[in-house]
Amino acid sequence: MLTISQLARYAGVTVRAVRHYHQIGLLPEPERDRSGYRTYDAAAVVRLIRIHTLAEAGVPLARVQDLLDAAPDEFVRGVEEIDAALRAEVRRLQATRRRLTRLAAGEHLALPASVVEYLDRVRGLGVDERYVEMERDAWIMVAAQVPEQIDAIMAKKHLELDDPDLQRLYLMLSDVLDWQVDDPRVVELADLFEKLMIRAVEAGEITGNWPDEGFVDLLDATTVESSPVAERLLAILQERGWRGWTQIERVPEERVARGTP
Repeated sequence: MLTISQLARYAGVTVRAVRHYHQIGLLPEPERDRSGYRTYDAAAVVRLIRIHTLAEAGVPLARVQDLLDAAPDEFVRGVEEIDAALRAEVRRLQATRRRLTRLAAGEHLALPASVVEYLDRVRGLGVDERYVEMERDAWIMVAAQVPEQIDAIMAKKHLELDDPDLQRLYLMLSDVLDWQVDDPRVVELADLFEKLMIRAVEAGEITGNWPDEGFVDLLDATTVESSPVAERLLAILQERGWRGWTQIERVPEERVARGTP
């Protein structure tokens, strides 16, 4: 007969594990001898080895009892079910690791890959990081509102970014944060904006598909608050018959002449 220490040693486990298996009912507790000690036989060694083997293989302890008492075909089915569950868990953990890796890059938090790629391309133009961060925050809000459209929007933005005028616009906007309100370059910036907007109107591209006007107003307000120059720029464009920033509109000439909002 064996003591609990000998049993644990023969099975390759700790005494603590043996006691735990007793507690959860996997390994029956033997009767105590006259001295009050538990004693075990060979059958206990075999059962403990089987328990340990299943647990080491990744079988949840809650399923070990079923497998120990199962017929051969039931044992196979049970193992296959556990294997399928483990493979699903592995896939989930791998996906979690991929998300964590992306999050380590910072911008992937709350942003799809298509937006991150676009922002990296904007950086590649030499645009000031402060402006890139402002645009990033705007895209975070946009992506959350129209997640099913964001990749298509980014694909269009990539095409637009091939335009030298748009690249020049980005570089000017990058410097705006350091301009004074009365900087003469604000008019030059308005000229470039208007040139791009006229081109977009002629191509039939001045359209918007935003969730609601409140969201558009929020984005516009965020832009205006970013710099006093932005407010002046919008005022100049409005005098020329343009309204909005996120969703640009051409105001009819008679309304511009009357000063109608």
